[in-house]
Amino acid sequence: MAHSFGLILPNRAVVLGTVTPRDLVDLTVEAERSRAFDAVWVGDSLLAKPRLESVTLLSALAGVTAKVRLAVGCMATFIHRHPVMLAHQWASLDVLSGGRAWLAVCLGGPSEASAAQAAEHAVMGVTSAERVGRLEEGIVVLRKLFHEKNVSHHGRFYAFDGVTVEPAPVQNPCPIWIASNPTGLTWKGGASASEAVVERSFRRVARLADGWMTNKLSPDEFRAQFARIQAMAREEGRDPATLGSALYHNLNINEDRRRALEESKTFLDTYYTANFSAKFVEQWTVAGSPTECVEELRAYVAAGVGHMALRLTSWDQRGQFKRFLAEVAPAFGGRG
Repeated sequence: MAHSFGLILPNRAVVLGTVTPRDLVDLTVEAERSRAFDAVWVGDSLLAKPRLESVTLLSALAGVTAKVRLAVGCMATFIHRHPVMLAHQWASLDVLSGGRAWLAVCLGGPSEASAAQAAEHAVMGVTSAERVGRLEEGIVVLRKLFHEKNVSHHGRFYAFDGVTVEPAPVQNPCPIWIASNPTGLTWKGGASASEAVVERSFRRVARLADGWMTNKLSPDEFRAQFARIQAMAREEGRDPATLGSALYHNLNINEDRRRALEESKTFLDTYYTANFSAKFVEQWTVAGSPTECVEELRAYVAAGVGHMALRLTSWDQRGQFKRFLAEVAPAFGGRG
């Protein structure tokens, strides 16, 4: 079964002072040179979790790479960005990179999640209740602008006539994925959404997206949920075989699995300004010896995950990167 790996760059760590922008560039160059990674991923946030801005960073990385896909997962500020401006920025990234841009959008956090999240929505003039509508309408607008001329649109949030965005993306269609996990654990441990919300979330992917990115699921959970989305895609008149899948996951290689998970919790707590439960961290992390990590990753591949985006949950990014290349990647055909 076809699968690939992506490297998640900790672009928030630049603000935290634990990595430099040059570190991110160097890791990206090494990731491409290794041939173990098909993509590099960056996160996205404005005020809630400050970091290097995603499109700007990916544009810089386009200039030092030639093959890896340049991905944002997820673009939590998608609901804040006017789709005409974003279409221009994203199409330009696709042109600059020779057709390697990969957009995974999401709803971002609700205002109830934190004061910082509430402030982010407020300063951008977006209410928490508008997030779903803005995401769905934004995707529709982007698809028109990417591939049509003299576009007109009159929706709930955006209205314009006769708009042509140039240059057009190299990719046609230029991929737009949706990142969501309505069934996953919340960071305090409970279920995160009602069945009605889960149904709408999955249906949204089946109707609008080129692929689904998720996180914090076991292989069995992923298999069952993606099958449900594929069935919905068929109901929507789409070929489910064309729907991509990806898992946004964490990795820590350490012969002592307990220590690997402890280091991951420390990293994630700092990165997200949170206090995650041990159960939450374990469900979101492949951890342990190289053999244990290979076994866990193989289980996801067997479950049908097409792409594994991996964040190295250690401040020793280079050390974990080297261990992955030497001790884990060879099991999947990557260079050792």
